[in-house]
Amino acid sequence: MLAKIVPSLAGLIVGTISALGYGGIVVLMAIESACIPLPSEIIMPFSGYLVFTGRFDLVLVATAGAIGSNLGSSIAYAVGYYGGRPFIERWGGYIMMGRRELDWADRFFGRYGSVTVLVGRMLPVIRTFIALPAGVAGMPQLKFQFYTFVGSWPWCFALAYVGYKLGEQWDSNPVFKAIMQRFDIVIVGTIVIGVGGYIWWHVKHRLRPND
Repeated sequence: MLAKIVPSLAGLIVGTISALGYGGIVVLMAIESACIPLPSEIIMPFSGYLVFTGRFDLVLVATAGAIGSNLGSSIAYAVGYYGGRPFIERWGGYIMMGRRELDWADRFFGRYGSVTVLVGRMLPVIRTFIALPAGVAGMPQLKFQFYTFVGSWPWCFALAYVGYKLGEQWDSNPVFKAIMQRFDIVIVGTIVIGVGGYIWWHVKHRLRPND
């Protein structure tokens, strides 16, 4: 099933960025950061490839991605802040975030403070959902926005740079080109591992009796 979904997502991402330019990057990364798992692992590398073609600038691509991350994260933060634990406990199951995950997030925030957001923005899967517990924890808004941007920019830059370098190698290296013609398999594998790991962790802890 993922083998059918991922090409469709890739087509949506390519079409949006091609039509809207930097604005498309902002929109797509906002969706990804609003707890909707639209993979930045496709968004930013394709944007980086367009840097190679001369359409975009690498720094501006990373900045557009980070701005989108802040916009989407602000929505998720507001849901957590105004809805609180009761709202997340009732509806969070749709994104596999329930009471146990909130308890874990509360303990993590209590131990490490606001740096949780900074680190979480650089981690696959976690970056998509970290704004919700930040809102529930009542993290100061300005600090949240700052850490979200600072954590998101290197992530966006790194993925875009990968796309840029892949573009450079595409025509100059026949072996690499042959491998990259099967890149959809790599994308599917990456998403399966990331989402599968999150689901495994979630189910494993749900099966344990509550403390």
